[in-house]
Amino acid sequence: MMDLATVIGVVGGTILILLGCSGGSLNTLMGFLSLSSVYITIGGSLAAMLINFPFDRFVKAFKSVRWAFFTRTYSLEDIINTLVRYAEKARREGLLALEDEITDSSDEFLKKGIQLVVDGTDPELVKNILEIEIGFLEERHNENKAFWESWGALAPSFGLIGTVIGLIQMLRSLDDPSAVGPGMAVALLTTLYGALMAYFLFNPIAAKLGIRSEEEIMIRQVMVEGILSVQAGENPRIVEEKLKSFLPPAQRHRVGRDRTEGVGLNA
Repeated sequence: MMDLATVIGVVGGTILILLGCSGGSLNTLMGFLSLSSVYITIGGSLAAMLINFPFDRFVKAFKSVRWAFFTRTYSLEDIINTLVRYAEKARREGLLALEDEITDSSDEFLKKGIQLVVDGTDPELVKNILEIEIGFLEERHNENKAFWESWGALAPSFGLIGTVIGLIQMLRSLDDPSAVGPGMAVALLTTLYGALMAYFLFNPIAAKLGIRSEEEIMIRQVMVEGILSVQAGENPRIVEEKLKSFLPPAQRHRVGRDRTEGVGLNA
């Protein structure tokens, strides 16, 4: 599902920045384009990132950008409904009956947890295995977030480098008035480009990935609690009330809808 906030922010921000730069004139906007500034800020910071991070981390971080623009196809309410449905079936037919339920599940974490339960794994071991999985998931998310934060820190620095280069070019050409303008343009535009890269793109991407990570970790924690409750044979009503405590009060009334379909978790 597309995240409208990110799309509106990127599109709306781009339009407003371009309008602010152009003042309604395309010729004025063209004055804000500088290949030298692009080479220094984008090219230089990109090269520095390649030096800072292994290539596989680089590829993973670029793939992670999609989570700034898309949300999960199911919600916490869907997860709770599914887990309560599993609790109901386990109470009626036994834990082994859940093996058929998870066959078509699209969530590998939930499938793994239920399979451990069906296999008769000790509850403490189930909890430990799933918590280790959550820990490594969080670590991977933090790596992607740190990548974009690092680029957000580097971009303004390369903007400053470009400013110094432009000033040097300008000072060397004081005897040639026609060269002063281009040197000053490079000096100022590299600062502008570096600031836009950091504060309009990279840092906001890092922040959104952090939010996505928190959301997914919360979902995983609910799954762990629900799986352990199912394994313990707790009353489905008690399971529902326990898991609803993870939700804000305003959203708790949504739990219970479409429970029989297992919304969002089956392929």
